[in-house]
Amino acid sequence: MEKRTITRVKRQEHESERTAYIPAFGYGFLAPLYDFVMQWAMRESTFKPRLMEQARIKKGHRVLDIGCGTATLTILVKKTHPEAEVVGLDGDPKILDIARSKVTKADLDIVLDYGMVFKLPYPDNSFDRVMSSMVFHHLTRENKALTLKEVFRVLKPGGELHIADFGKPQNTLMHLISLFIGHLEETSDNVKGLLPEILRNVGFEQVEEIARFMTMFGTVALYKAQKPRVTVKAEADAE
Repeated sequence: MEKRTITRVKRQEHESERTAYIPAFGYGFLAPLYDFVMQWAMRESTFKPRLMEQARIKKGHRVLDIGCGTATLTILVKKTHPEAEVVGLDGDPKILDIARSKVTKADLDIVLDYGMVFKLPYPDNSFDRVMSSMVFHHLTRENKALTLKEVFRVLKPGGELHIADFGKPQNTLMHLISLFIGHLEETSDNVKGLLPEILRNVGFEQVEEIARFMTMFGTVALYKAQKPRVTVKAEADAE
């Protein structure tokens, strides 16, 4: 089978969506440094393989990596599970250019889409797994909820969401570091440990914190959540 890299550009029309987006590290000109910082300061080579393992991806699964960045996790998933269909989505064109180059170099069959995580350009019930690495701390509480509702919508019944992001500090050192990032409105919910509550409020079940990792910028936590196999709407339609 011929390998291909596809980049689909889906431009968002509304000004509110453009202004809501925060580029890597808050500034677009820092995009070329993203991989270096993630590797050496955020321990991505440790927590991303663990995140992928907990997702239990199977042959034939459709996997979506939202806020895929430079596609490090996207590529890892495809290399480990070549018989899964893997899609990456990000709202930063500069980051997607880097991702496209990495995917092409790796000679992998991956689709890369431009789009916002809180307005996913996919049909209902279309993915078995959704992955997210270091995305939610960029979002306001409102956009966290909107994004999770969109993830809930595109997941198949019984499908799973797997998140790596800043979480509640597990010791004094991590608490001291979190004082720096926790003052940011977007990050404070994560540091307070509120992400599981937001997940449950959207309708996810079996919400768990799987692991925690210490990094130079604070605690990174791994979360798992499942869309119910029978949703409230499905139950209503059956009556």
